[in-house]
Amino acid sequence: MAAVLWPERVTGIVSVNGYLIQDIRASMHPLRPDLEAGFWYFFYFLTERGRAGLAANRREIAEVIWRRNSPEWAFDDAALDRAAAAFRNPDYVDVVIHSYRDRLNHVDGAPGYRHLEGRLAELPPIGVPAVTLDGLADGNFPATDAAASAAHFTGPRVHRHVPGVGHNLPQEAPDAFAAAVIEVTALAEGSEAVA
Repeated sequence: MAAVLWPERVTGIVSVNGYLIQDIRASMHPLRPDLEAGFWYFFYFLTERGRAGLAANRREIAEVIWRRNSPEWAFDDAALDRAAAAFRNPDYVDVVIHSYRDRLNHVDGAPGYRHLEGRLAELPPIGVPAVTLDGLADGNFPATDAAASAAHFTGPRVHRHVPGVGHNLPQEAPDAFAAAVIEVTALAEGSEAVA
């Protein structure tokens, strides 16, 4: 997260689902079973079967995940097709598989970034102004009152709920996301937060 690693360059952040620095140590703590079920693909991607499945069914897996993570999002085939263009990248499968395996502490990160991973593993505070957003229709991350992550934000912070929006908040509700960018800019400039 840029605000943590280069605070002198960052004037504010907008974050969906709160404090987004991955806590690898905590990744082995189970969630409630109904939430755990939504993360089926994390565990699928730990296997070679999952790698082969992703290689063979990139668009189809994305569609299943999108529908689960954002059950109220009425995306169409054209939106999914636009995203699926990125799935044709020859590195796509390797990058996705490594990402999920790293999140569950089953592979090491890139050696060149170990020093940054070490800093992030300390779960440092975010000292710049922040606007955090939770979609009220997120299939995997239920909206919170933001209290659990409050200690990680030491600068001014505003937390907002966005109705009818799931896990892909910037794409599902671009106006709400843009409003949060404007709001964090106002916080950074020291003016009244935009309601």
